[in-house]
Amino acid sequence: MQTGTLITLALYFILMIGIGLFAWKRSTDTSEGYLLAGRNLSPGVAALSAGASDMSGWLLLGLPGALFAAGLVEAWIGIGLFLGAVANWYIVAPRLRRQTQDLGNALTIPQFLANRFPDKAVLLRVISAIVIVAFFTVYTAAGLVGGGKLFQTAFAELLPASGMSDYMLGIWITAGVVLAYTMVGGFLAVSLTDFVQGCIMVVALVLMPLVVMFGDGGSGGASLLEVPVEGFLSLTQGLTALGFISAVTWGLGYFGQPHIIVRFMALRSVEDVPAARAIGLIWMAVALAGSLGIGLAGRAYANRNGLVIDDPETIFIVLSELLFHPLVTGFLLAALLAAIMSTISSQLLVSSSSLTEDFYRLFLRKNASEREAVNVGRICVALVALAAIVIAADPDSEVLGLVANAWAGFGAAFGPLIVLALTWDRMTGAGAVAGLVTGAAVVALWIALGLNADFIGGQGLYEIVPGFIASWLAIVLVSRATQPQANAATLERT
Repeated sequence: MQTGTLITLALYFILMIGIGLFAWKRSTDTSEGYLLAGRNLSPGVAALSAGASDMSGWLLLGLPGALFAAGLVEAWIGIGLFLGAVANWYIVAPRLRRQTQDLGNALTIPQFLANRFPDKAVLLRVISAIVIVAFFTVYTAAGLVGGGKLFQTAFAELLPASGMSDYMLGIWITAGVVLAYTMVGGFLAVSLTDFVQGCIMVVALVLMPLVVMFGDGGSGGASLLEVPVEGFLSLTQGLTALGFISAVTWGLGYFGQPHIIVRFMALRSVEDVPAARAIGLIWMAVALAGSLGIGLAGRAYANRNGLVIDDPETIFIVLSELLFHPLVTGFLLAALLAAIMSTISSQLLVSSSSLTEDFYRLFLRKNASEREAVNVGRICVALVALAAIVIAADPDSEVLGLVANAWAGFGAAFGPLIVLALTWDRMTGAGAVAGLVTGAAVVALWIALGLNADFIGGQGLYEIVPGFIASWLAIVLVSRATQPQANAATLERT
């Protein structure tokens, strides 16, 4: 690895830690400051923070790898995600911002559910926290796998005498930098670093496919048509009905992703939602288009130049090293780390908030001071990270597969629950518990039985589909069978 690349990456790491120190001085004295940045995020920061924390390493590893291996048909995942994001910004964002503050100033999703359904408050907080910590540990592991693959591919023999594999070195470095700024600066640090990382990511996602296609030594636009795979540029080649459903229903997961919807809670006001929505959706459209372009252009380049890629999920890394000056390569690898780290930091903080607010303060120290709660939150960040490192230690793990499982778990467990809690005033606490448990259980069972799909050509069905449907039915049926709470909130339909 050339010195210029290492210098660029070092500057990136220093910048992230510097932002963490800046945030530490601004908003970490109280739980609301540490967990929600005082509900004072601007539309731009909230939008890019939501986007960057959503689009993890799979945007530069998993999705381009899927396009590289199977062709344009894999774009249905991106299409489904974009449609889901649009619905999330319109349905959930304004309601969640208003109701979390109006119903007891909830700082976490479990707190909001407890305030919304007080007769099942403790049960909802405990079950929600368990689901959040369990699935986020797996989700965080997916991000660390991305960091490990980066170092394994791009930093071979960096420390040959250390006795540690390049893969594990990448995991520890990625986790270490994320822990540094997340533990110190809390939600404000996470959001500000997400904003910077989102800008870096979108520049890299636009730059890479353009250079691959039209730069010196690039593949050339016409060579896409020369890819020796029948139907490579077809949206329907090899697409089964179950594969189509499995791909586009990724969008259902947005309603239940705590690390994304918590950004809605942190906006300055409901009036900022339209501006944040516009910024966020434009950023996402450009980012997804760039990700698809990397996979397609990368395949064309590989075929034209006889390039053999053992792991399709590393195509972004390989092209970064082959086609760019070392300083630019460092920037592109920083973009990959940005995608990975922005998601990991958000997931660690949400997991920490659930452990602190929904376990520690609920059962162990009800009268814990604000400073004590913040310090406990920092410890919980480290504990979840260590658990994720253990899971990520297997170098054969696939980023897209791990993300798919965690995404489905959250989408099915929390998706119907959040949407109906915000929009249906007849929903009951018993219905909320039934939906939460049913959604998580069906996803776990579906995976355990091997019924889940590989999205396009397989015969299985993505686990979010049965999980989401079962959760929605459970909420509606149990709510109708039980009496509405006497003090249930009257929901304002905005």
